[in-house]
Amino acid sequence: MLFFKQSALGTLFLSIAGLVTAAPLEPRAPWLPANNTPPSVSIGQGNGQIPYVDGRLFNIDGKTQYFAGTNTWWLAHLINNADVDKALSQIAAAELKVTRVWAFGNVNSPVEGSVYFQVLNQELSSTGAYINFDETTGIPRLDYVVSAAERYGVKLVLPLLNNWDDLGGINTYTNAFGGSETSFYTDTRSQAAYRDYVEFIVNRYKSSSAIFAWELCNEPRCRGCDRSVITNWASSTSAFIKSLDSRHMVALGDEGWFYPPESDGSYAYSGYEGVDFEANLCIKTLDYGTFHLYPDQWGYNSTWGSTWIEQHDQAGARAGKPVVLEEYGSPDTPQTTILTPWQQTVLEKTKLAYDSFWQFGTDLSSGRSLFGTGKYTIYTGTSDYQTLVVQHAKDMLAKPP
Repeated sequence: MLFFKQSALGTLFLSIAGLVTAAPLEPRAPWLPANNTPPSVSIGQGNGQIPYVDGRLFNIDGKTQYFAGTNTWWLAHLINNADVDKALSQIAAAELKVTRVWAFGNVNSPVEGSVYFQVLNQELSSTGAYINFDETTGIPRLDYVVSAAERYGVKLVLPLLNNWDDLGGINTYTNAFGGSETSFYTDTRSQAAYRDYVEFIVNRYKSSSAIFAWELCNEPRCRGCDRSVITNWASSTSAFIKSLDSRHMVALGDEGWFYPPESDGSYAYSGYEGVDFEANLCIKTLDYGTFHLYPDQWGYNSTWGSTWIEQHDQAGARAGKPVVLEEYGSPDTPQTTILTPWQQTVLEKTKLAYDSFWQFGTDLSSGRSLFGTGKYTIYTGTSDYQTLVVQHAKDMLAKPP
């Protein structure tokens, strides 16, 4: 989702500005062991099981089952460990099995007081990139999330890149190495830097049972491109990740766009964004398919949402792979009006392995300012939360596999 309002971004930066100093600007190649500061928290020491595909479902926590999840893009960008613990404990208490957390945080120039994981700038590093290992504002924030997820028994989907500019998307690579949002997928220098970061993250956390899946990108698009551009990129990148870590699953993280002649040829079926869901679903090194659902942003009415859900379930059946509704939400209140029919479709008419609403919200030490306007957020303690989160999670777990 194109989620990040400027007001929320400013609040996040301002909430920690002045408390810390930006990490030193010395060149650090993240893939070189000599420059790799290990985590200071326990990772990979628990007895949890790594999830895996079982038919069109997943075996998670030692059981093949349906389940529900959520999205907390912001979790690794919090500086207060107590906030991370609070969110994960509430997610676990609601019986949500998975949450999706941004594992990217790129900048071209460090911003004092902001959380960022990687700097992409050829003037600041001979390699063009270095990792921020600062305990308060760098990769140790993600370390803590992975470690805490192990303790609370929550699994993490970790996208490694953002299509959107927020928190360091494709734009940070093109700013550093040239090119555009479409040439990124084939640009030698951008792809080398991206793979270096992927290798750093995967190697850092591949021992952890808290990792549900590595995700190539949040909502990749290549507008105006032939569909082969994204499909070839997804195929080669997922194979690269599998060469680093054969135990964890890999997903693309796309919105699920169909290609003609599917349906009526309108926006979601036109191939306009250069993504072919069914072609990508056939990639052997992608373990499952993902799709998102935001009719209000795409020019459809809410009832179309159930059609979109069933079409992706049918595609999963044809491919014989799990398919996940990994983002869905509505700005309308109460959200039950829009989301309940979609959840009923998932439960009663499909074999979708799980769904994850956008997004989980709670009262953090900084309040609710992180969530901007609060649209699309379902807060703990509300009637919407009880119905759409707690009860839906129970219903999914009770659904016979």
